[in-house]
Amino acid sequence: MRSLLLLIAMMLSLSGCAFNSIFINYPSQIAPVKAQLNSPTPQNAAQIVESKIDGADGLLYAQEAGRSAQIAGDFESSKKYYQQAANAYLKFDDKAKISLSDAGATASSLFINDNVIPYRGPGYERIMLHQYQALNYLFAGDTQGALVEVRRSNELQSQEQRRYQKSNKSVQAMANGTIDAEMNKLGKAAGTTTSSFLNAYSYYTTGMLHEILGEPNDAFIDYRKAAQITPNNPYLQKDLVRLAKQLSMPQYDEFKRRWGDAVMPSKGEGQIIIMLERGFVPEKQSFTVPFTIEGNWQTASLATYYPNKQPVRQGQIQGLGTVLKTAPIADIDALAITALKEELPAALVRQAARIYAKSEMAQSVESDTKRRNNDIDYASIAMQIFNVVTEQADRRSWLTLPEQAQIARSYVKPGSYSLMLDNNPADPIEVKSGRTTLVWIIDTGNYTRFYSIII
Repeated sequence: MRSLLLLIAMMLSLSGCAFNSIFINYPSQIAPVKAQLNSPTPQNAAQIVESKIDGADGLLYAQEAGRSAQIAGDFESSKKYYQQAANAYLKFDDKAKISLSDAGATASSLFINDNVIPYRGPGYERIMLHQYQALNYLFAGDTQGALVEVRRSNELQSQEQRRYQKSNKSVQAMANGTIDAEMNKLGKAAGTTTSSFLNAYSYYTTGMLHEILGEPNDAFIDYRKAAQITPNNPYLQKDLVRLAKQLSMPQYDEFKRRWGDAVMPSKGEGQIIIMLERGFVPEKQSFTVPFTIEGNWQTASLATYYPNKQPVRQGQIQGLGTVLKTAPIADIDALAITALKEELPAALVRQAARIYAKSEMAQSVESDTKRRNNDIDYASIAMQIFNVVTEQADRRSWLTLPEQAQIARSYVKPGSYSLMLDNNPADPIEVKSGRTTLVWIIDTGNYTRFYSIII
């Protein structure tokens, strides 16, 4: 019994600061943060997770803190938190440096659960990190810094695509009924989204910056990529027609036939671009299957998403003379679901190894107890309880991201405008002749916050 307790203590110590997620699911830890963001005092949200950034899951907490500060309008603090997350990603990229703690955490995961493995984040989170960092730079008045970040975001989308194509071969080789069934369920929940690493919202943000900063050719390329992912967005279609005409592109006639002629600004007009984000991404759920091996109880737990998606409300912006309706550019929840689908085969491999390791440990304890001729098998019972209690699905993910992003664009006369979304008014915004006013609207449910800048 003493040996068993010592083994458990050693494994927990190797898991380091990821201890919280071993026994307390991650969505429960972030619930207070989301509640604070959906309150009159969002500035307090980042403080809830700030102290955890130095731990094993520091990358994830830094992302949550950065997004929390951003929603509250504290772009400088958000920039600092996002940089910490970016540095953590770079450290993980350096494969030549494998720390003893990381190796210990991976070994411990075979006896505890995947939550002891330091969080590294799926590709779509890293892409959005740089997109949001670009918006921090933009709203701080640093357009060149913003361009650096969005270019990094685009580069990562290409890297993730290549990485997935390589890993997909091993996924196909592992195909079986269990994997196929769960993948089909996640595929239905994700809808038409086929890859987590291609994000039309990120491409649109990049194209918008290129166009505003006088690089229409680069803007056309990024709008085209965004339209390939989200082909039915009417504003993307109008952007492509307009730029094709402006740049005398050979695609102009085709685009004009499909989507109508280009809408160009009248003399003296400025333009307003709306980026609307609604809600929060869904939380990972878990499903657990109990069973016995050689008379010892075991459980297997994996993360999943339930296909209960409700339609996201279309934004209707008032205050511009006519109602400006937004259109979806990206379903972030679908990216999260697809990322889990892509990760599922590897998670199942770890699960199988963990079941084997725990079974071997349980049988070893039972055999040792029998040799000692104990009437009450306390160690064996404790081992079974430990196996069941510690088998927790890894439900970690960036939970302060929006559920969906929508966009709209319109040309208007110069002047001051008082916008309103769903009866939520904003401070007056200014539109200047020949300039672009970007309005970023973040709707967390009970509260809607407006941020604007003239570029």
